[in-house]
Amino acid sequence: MFAGLDPLFLNGVTLEVFIIVLVKVVISFSVLLVSVMLMVWFERKLVSDMQNRIGPNRAGPWGILQTLADGIKLFFKEDLQPDASDPFVFKLAPYLSLVPAFLTFAIIPIGGNFKDKDGIITLPDWLGGESTYLQLADPPVGILLFLAMSSIAVYGVMLAGWASGSKYPLLGSVRASAQMVSYEAALGLALATIFLQSRSLSTHDIVADQAGAGWLGIVPHWNVIVTGFVPFVVFLIAATAELNRPPFDLVEAEQELVGGFHTEYSSIRFAMFFLAEFMNTVTLSAIMVTLFFGGPSGPILIDSIDWVFPIFWFLLKLFAFLFTFVWFRATLPRFRYDQLMDLGWKVLIPISLGWFLFLAARNVLADRNWNVGILLGVTLAIFMVGGLLLMGAIKSAAEQRELEETRF
Repeated sequence: MFAGLDPLFLNGVTLEVFIIVLVKVVISFSVLLVSVMLMVWFERKLVSDMQNRIGPNRAGPWGILQTLADGIKLFFKEDLQPDASDPFVFKLAPYLSLVPAFLTFAIIPIGGNFKDKDGIITLPDWLGGESTYLQLADPPVGILLFLAMSSIAVYGVMLAGWASGSKYPLLGSVRASAQMVSYEAALGLALATIFLQSRSLSTHDIVADQAGAGWLGIVPHWNVIVTGFVPFVVFLIAATAELNRPPFDLVEAEQELVGGFHTEYSSIRFAMFFLAEFMNTVTLSAIMVTLFFGGPSGPILIDSIDWVFPIFWFLLKLFAFLFTFVWFRATLPRFRYDQLMDLGWKVLIPISLGWFLFLAARNVLADRNWNVGILLGVTLAIFMVGGLLLMGAIKSAAEQRELEETRF
């Protein structure tokens, strides 16, 4: 399955192909680890600038080695384990949070000329002259792999709290699991609009579908524009909640839960949870770039080095999303838990489901050459009526709860 449609495997798996895949694995995960280290440093420096504070400035130039220093410190600290914990599950949980982030990054196309060469690059003769994609794997169901990995990450959080043998981590893990499961539904519905538009689950095919010029030859043919912005906004909010980042960082509300699901963890196991959080931030940002903003596709300014510019555009888009996540952290106040759950179940899921049905109906009408204007009017009316009914139900439920509280 992981061979997918990569032309590297068309002639079978030879020794050269095996070496190339091995090199791609090492490079991909090395780049991911280095990017996580830089992300931690970047977030500290940017938040300190936004809040007029002094960021890390001691370890290395501009404090750039601060993340490495923290990692070394955590690696050599004493590894404590509570007496009441489940030893096996307690040790397993950090890996269930960390490994899915690694595997998700494997399906991200980070380069390749999608305008003229369908994302295929040809290696130099001294590397065998093979043709391949500039991504580790392109399974035909790549996005389903991403959804599966994000679901597995929930087990790492839940088992970490349960296996600690303490009530505070357990409360934190239950709350985290409920949050992640709730926003998983909105995340999946937003992804469904991409499947509907691209007609493929392969990340490579999704990027190829967005390559080239769109409306009037100027506006890009990115899915964020083609699908009408709404799925992207839903995905961005749901992804922020999935990452447990502000303003949805209730999992780690120190004043309430002492530190959340990883309260009892120390040393390298705590560092693995910390690493998984930032690694997931990088990975989900790359997923959004791939699904909604054309991935590495972009103008090729110099044909002789056409392999450089796709990587540059991908990194530029990725940096924009990482900046956005840090911006959220520095400016937005934390949600209350009831607000967080209401946003997921009462707002994001109805909007994403309604928009999916709208896009499906638009495609059917376009195939049959019917008037799309009628669909817009009907959709607007349905959204207005549905919104009014939902607001009425919420208001009625609130009044009922207030009446019951008054009685008792």
